[in-house]
Amino acid sequence: MGEFYIRDASIEDAKRLVEIYSYYVLNTAVSFEYEVPSAEEFKDRIKKINEKYPYMVSIKDNRIVGYVYASAYSVRSAYDWTVATSIYIDRDYRRQGIGRMLYKELEERLKAQGIVNILAGAAFCEQEDEYLSHDSYKFHLKEGYSKVAHMKGVGKKFGRWYDLLWLQKKI
Repeated sequence: MGEFYIRDASIEDAKRLVEIYSYYVLNTAVSFEYEVPSAEEFKDRIKKINEKYPYMVSIKDNRIVGYVYASAYSVRSAYDWTVATSIYIDRDYRRQGIGRMLYKELEERLKAQGIVNILAGAAFCEQEDEYLSHDSYKFHLKEGYSKVAHMKGVGKKFGRWYDLLWLQKKI
């Protein structure tokens, strides 16, 4: 079996990224989107993010198995040193160190850009259910993030209310 490696995402990756993301949209409360974005919409997202921030994919056996990117936390200039991140791993490749590898590379690139704060939003519910586990929250804590906000009942999906945690890491 081949090794994992990371490369920059391109608009040609959009279809595969939608395939990975669609699982989370349709089957989980990890994403608060209700409908899977089109490949065209994903191309626009990739293009826009790549203008200023890293957007990377992890490859194994010539197949994209995960992706990560940073985006502006706010358009106000005072926040230019703070980004928000998103990371999604193909459900068949979870718990293989891909997320850690992607975040490590992302942090190195963000440091080189002068970024000092990384924020990550994680959906949360006190009792795990069939749509949401505590995996994202625990992953971010292991990666050195701290919980800085807990907003209760701000996202509704599958007829249930979910909380949103904001986690922060200084790099």
